[in-house]
Amino acid sequence: MTTLETSNISKYFSLVRISHTIFSLPFALIGFFLAFKFVGGNFPIRSLFLVLLSVFFARNAAMGFNRYADREFDKKNPRTALREIPRAIIKPKSAMLFVILNAGLFILCTYFLNLLCLFLSPLALLVVLGYSLTKRFTALSHVFLGLGLSLAPIGAYLAITARFDLLPLLFSFMVIFWVAGFDILYALLDIEFDKSENLKSLPVFLGKRNALVLSGIFHSITLILVVVAGWLGQFHLIYWIGAILFALLLLYEHVIVKPSDISRVNLTFTTLNGAASVLYACFVIADLLLY
Repeated sequence: MTTLETSNISKYFSLVRISHTIFSLPFALIGFFLAFKFVGGNFPIRSLFLVLLSVFFARNAAMGFNRYADREFDKKNPRTALREIPRAIIKPKSAMLFVILNAGLFILCTYFLNLLCLFLSPLALLVVLGYSLTKRFTALSHVFLGLGLSLAPIGAYLAITARFDLLPLLFSFMVIFWVAGFDILYALLDIEFDKSENLKSLPVFLGKRNALVLSGIFHSITLILVVVAGWLGQFHLIYWIGAILFALLLLYEHVIVKPSDISRVNLTFTTLNGAASVLYACFVIADLLLY
């Protein structure tokens, strides 16, 4: 703990890009409010607090391990060379200690939720930490990232209900294809570096143009799942307004990113996808609470 205590905690927040929690947290809240809608009763404020902490700690562990595992690649890549570990702002041993601490706190949170969440917590950690190694052996690493983030809605739902149901699973599948789609776009920035280091990605495997087509297919599947979830959940007008906004933002991503011009990939990765997840979640939750 000494190393952590003598370092500014903001450096660790920078290490794990705490702002990127905006991708998983809105869907975790969707899962939570779905469960609250179905279970009813008094609002479970304690469970909400534990769910938020679980998302926070799991994501810290996952991103911290990603930075630790990729530290040698990050040193070589001009786009990532200024990250905390390559610049020696944070030592690799300290980063791993941060990962272990957050993984332990995540498991502790699941202990206070229910036994099912506790029993599944090692599997969840295996998925979210394992993603960081996938680029070494499969071009489907983007799908593994989506799988990791997809645990947010179903995990939050399990925290309240301790059972699996179809609707929250649909939201989880939605996250898989949404995240895989925009991560393919983000991987376009590193296509030449990945080739030089024999790292796997769909842009490397398919080329820019075909990777963009596949990203569009993944996002089309996402939108189909949005419609299916809206129909199955018997949502109302508020939900469908949010669904339309979500669809428009995804469509705009594919308008502004082209094989010949990937200069606005960073805009699509954080700004557009962050706005899409927050807006969609707000409308879904509003529909759940108002009807």
